[in-house]
Amino acid sequence: MAAPIERLLNEIRESEEPIEELKSLRTAVLATPVSGLRETLSGARLEVLFGLLSTNDKEQIVVCVEILSHVLQALEPVQLAQNYKTALHSGLNHPDDSVKILTLTQIGRVVGHADGATQMLNSTEILCDVIQCISIERIAVAEKAIAALCKLSNTKVGLDALFRSDLLNKLKDVMSISDIIRYRVYELIVKVSEVSPVSLGYCANSGLISRMLEELTGDDVLVRATAMEMVTLLAESQHGRQYLEQQGIMDKISNMIIAAESDPLSSLYLPALVKFFGNLVVVDSPQQVCEKYPVFLEVVFSMAMNLDPTLTPVAVDTLGELGKTVEGKQVLHKTGEKFFSVLKRISKIASDEATELRVRCLDALAHLLTLPVEQQTDDLLLLTESWFKSLSSQPMAMIRNISTQPFPELHCRALKIFTVSALSAIHLHLCIWQTRFHPSRLHLVFTCLFFFNQCEFPEIDTTTLHY
Repeated sequence: MAAPIERLLNEIRESEEPIEELKSLRTAVLATPVSGLRETLSGARLEVLFGLLSTNDKEQIVVCVEILSHVLQALEPVQLAQNYKTALHSGLNHPDDSVKILTLTQIGRVVGHADGATQMLNSTEILCDVIQCISIERIAVAEKAIAALCKLSNTKVGLDALFRSDLLNKLKDVMSISDIIRYRVYELIVKVSEVSPVSLGYCANSGLISRMLEELTGDDVLVRATAMEMVTLLAESQHGRQYLEQQGIMDKISNMIIAAESDPLSSLYLPALVKFFGNLVVVDSPQQVCEKYPVFLEVVFSMAMNLDPTLTPVAVDTLGELGKTVEGKQVLHKTGEKFFSVLKRISKIASDEATELRVRCLDALAHLLTLPVEQQTDDLLLLTESWFKSLSSQPMAMIRNISTQPFPELHCRALKIFTVSALSAIHLHLCIWQTRFHPSRLHLVFTCLFFFNQCEFPEIDTTTLHY
């Protein structure tokens, strides 16, 4: 394949309108393994392709980008950094976003390689241009820029370059462009902070994390909600949670939930506050979180009972996450009648509301009723049995009715509730209840196990069940 590629390159070099030759080259390049391109396309040959990007012809740009996307994979990151800095710099400033994305992808490869990163750290102009790309309107460009800077920050020298040089001032300048761009920079900061306590230390010392935390109590409720989403991401790592605890952010968010009760605009940011504690429940002890911040569970219950369509889904999802663990189930059980009222409300939504919300309710119920075999004690089985019975006056009929509706997403989730109940030994209790339900209905529990493998829940293996 090398000979046709060489011939096409010569024809392209001599042609004033090389679009047809470029298309032929694209076909030849895509048919050639990356290993076979290393010697065929290098040096001056690549400069020809880079040069053809300097045009207003959109089709020519598209074809060149497709060729270069394949060809550049054949080059080692260090080669790119050493030999093509000018081309990379030009690519970052190209008016076409597809060229920027191509260039940022290659820069990501370079800075992800130790020797390549060292080379790139000597090119401050290129790194400044990468930061500037965070402000490009097209989100795909900004995401590539953020990804490249995250890779750069995986080393101490990269952290030093980004947070202890003029690049930090460049970041701050870009942040001032708009609210949207500022939060893209916060996204970068949070992603870097997640890597390690050392990375978090650099970000904290830059002043950008404290600036983000200050926006939790700003006047703009939408900005407040967005800041809360960033803080939630920061709390996903243990060192991130420790930092937020030290800064008093957990207590501040708890107080914000309390204050939200009297704020008519609270529905715009309250879901984000609840999601924060909902995520804490997943990564920490549900009992400790709910005991330390009792307002969290109170508000979740209130949101679940609320008719506001912006609040109910978050509450339902949160209860589902909380109920995944035995500890979470026990926390919910301690609330007594309050939780039974919430279960009835979730059951009603699962039967009557919009399909998307019904799906979320059924998922939550499945989590609440699931008990792995190793956790099936008599007390827990009685607990989940009582929850199932509280769903309605005829819970079996309710779930059965949902399972027969002509919506696959509802059908599968209703069957999942039957299945997790059976697999957690609730089916034994259902057999005991046979005097309360018509015996012929018991076949539903076992029939659903057979058909459930056809749904989208591969974690439940029913292939070994025999009837």
